[in-house]
Amino acid sequence: MARTYSLVFRSELRASSAVVWAAVGTMNGVNEELGPWLRMTVPPEASEMHLDEAPLGTPLFSSWVLLGGLVPIDRHHFMLSAVEHGRGFLEDSTSWTQRRWQHQRSVEPSGEQACIVTDRLTFTPRLSPMGPLLARIIGAVFRRRHARLAERFTGQG
Repeated sequence: MARTYSLVFRSELRASSAVVWAAVGTMNGVNEELGPWLRMTVPPEASEMHLDEAPLGTPLFSSWVLLGGLVPIDRHHFMLSAVEHGRGFLEDSTSWTQRRWQHQRSVEPSGEQACIVTDRLTFTPRLSPMGPLLARIIGAVFRRRHARLAERFTGQG
């Protein structure tokens, strides 16, 4: 039976939740967080779309996950289950490496010019023996994403 993994990452940022939401709710924002080591492709029709505008419960698009911006290492198929305007989303997707990928991100106000970003990940690898390695890699990617957010919104990292 395939094992499901869960990881949680949390950062307090010195920027309003509205400013952070505007940045993290686009594929450009995702790629800003992933860079420079990873990048995800996006079709032209979705490149300017904000999560607040995205349809729910239907596949949005497929994206190549590129190592160094060049080498394909995964193919991710995006689907959003829920979006709470200005506050968060629930992505329920699949990829070549993940039978199921759930990513819940919340952006909660913490005062007038601060917020807390929390990422909750639940994933089931397609190949069970790869689970521990994928959990370490995904953990490193999300720690890096949160460090990039801290650099961008607090000047720390």
